[in-house]
This record gives sequence, structure tokens and C-alpha cells, in this order.
Amino acid sequence: MKRTISYTISKENTDIKISTFLRRKGFSRQCLIELKKYEDSVFLNGVPKHFDTLLSIGDELKVFIREKPAAIIKASDLPVNIIYEDEDLLVVNKAAGMPVHPSFHNEDNSLANALAWHYKAQAKDFAFRCSNRLDRDTSGLTIVSKHYVSAAMISQMGARREISREYLAIAAGQVTPEEGTIDAPLGRKDTSLIERFVDPQHGERAVTHYRVLSHFPPGTAGIKEGYTLLRVRLETGRTHQIRVHMQYLGHPLLGDPLYGDITAGEDAALISRQALHAYRLSFTHPITGAALEFEAPLPEDMLRLVSATCN
Repeated sequence: MKRTISYTISKENTDIKISTFLRRKGFSRQCLIELKKYEDSVFLNGVPKHFDTLLSIGDELKVFIREKPAAIIKASDLPVNIIYEDEDLLVVNKAAGMPVHPSFHNEDNSLANALAWHYKAQAKDFAFRCSNRLDRDTSGLTIVSKHYVSAAMISQMGARREISREYLAIAAGQVTPEEGTIDAPLGRKDTSLIERFVDPQHGERAVTHYRVLSHFPPGTAGIKEGYTLLRVRLETGRTHQIRVHMQYLGHPLLGDPLYGDITAGEDAALISRQALHAYRLSFTHPITGAALEFEAPLPEDMLRLVSATCN
């Protein structure tokens, strides 16, 4: 793929090197290394220049990004719901049951495979970089970068906690209090490649904020303990964070096969995966600076639960 980014140099950025300016704009060191592979990656006032060239007020700087896919991803004709796309990124509403990346057991049914088909149909190069990965059975919004520069910038934004992610979750039982914060470090279980647990001694800090939206009393939809619809906001982004934190609170997500669904299968007829949906995503565009905010409605399986009435 090819992408051209243009800048007009302002007074505060005069008498600095092109490389310094680009670092200020969020280009990582690795991005600069990639750009330097081509002699004509940066043009100043229409002339190719070295990265140590000093800038002056009013200069027009153009950066040319070139990228070929490092690995060929098999294209699969799968439905994919792209709700936003520009030259730098796209936002996808991922379906539950779709892995983000191909793997040994999922070679052709991932989001990466679906997007490879989407761009192959347009005869466009495609390099897959998902910036906030969702579990296979978690639905909702995720960011996919279209080149290495936007990927690096979004990664930095995530590290600085500048990307706001909110989820809707349905937890077993009656969650109290009505809102709260779970601040409990998470680590990997020694006996599992994927399972996490609250590990006060060796875990990484993990913070989850929640607020109750609706209580569904015992017996609702045939579930003995009832359940609770929550809005959840992540302050950190650890693997399985919401799922483990809700288990730690004593209210695992309905349908969660890994973290101890206390309904003992009563909810299986209504939902066959963890009841978790990334419904809101907001961030500042890493290159244009535009404020972006997106919402994705609840998928059908979770909607059935929140539409249920007490038996």
C-alpha cells in the first residue's frame, strides 16, 4: 500500500530536523527506520531531502509510506462489518465466534482472512494490524491499522491510555454495589496457556470500572440467580480482564466457558459464549487529529437476554 502524509511547518517546529519533527508527530524509531529504506520517502517543498534537514516556517513536508505485506494471509469470503474506513485505519464491528488472527486451528476463518478477501477484491495490498484485539467470542468494535505508521501511533496511544473502550456485559447474579472499580492484578495460570487469574504477588496491574444498567431478578429467562447488565470501562487492557475481574467479584459473565459460569448451564439456550460486547470506542485520529467515536448495538444473542422478562 501507499500513503502520503502532508504537513505545513509552523513556527514552533522551525530549526529542527525532519526526523525530530516526525518523532514529535508520533512516528516511532522503527517507523523512521522503515522510511529511511527509500531515498525518496520525505520531500521538502517538492524536493527529496535527508532526515537531518532543518525545517523552516511555511515549509511543506510530504512523507511517502510504502508497505508490502510481510506475510500472505489467506483470503476467505466471510462477512465483515466495517463501520469506518480511511487511508490510515478502519473500525470493524467483529462478530462473536470470529478469531482476530489466523492460527493453527483457525487458518481461514479469522477477521484477518475476511479483510484479506475484502482488499483482494479491490486489488489492494493488505497488511493486517489489529490494534485492540478482542477474544474470539467477544463481539464488538476493534481498530485495524492500514500501515505501520498508524499502527505505531495507535499502539502509543493505547500505552498512554488515550483510547477509550467501553463494553456491555451480562453477569450472573445481582451485582452490587451499583457501580465500582475492580483493581486487581492479573497473571497467567501456570497450568494453562490462555487462562488468567488474580495474582496479587506477580500479576500486572489491571483496573476495570463498572456501572449497573439493569438488574434481572432470579428466575428471569429461567436463570435461577438472575443476571445483571453492566457498562464496563477498561482503564488497562489485560488479556481476559473483564472476564477474570467479574469472576473475582463473584459474578462471572453468562455463557463464559472458561471462568466458572455459576448458572451451571441454565443460560446455554440463550447464549453460547461469554456475554461481552465492545459497544463504544472513542479516540483521536492519530494522523488527522479528528475526534472519533463509534458505537455498535448489542448483537442478537445478548439482546435476547436484556429483552427477557421474569418467568
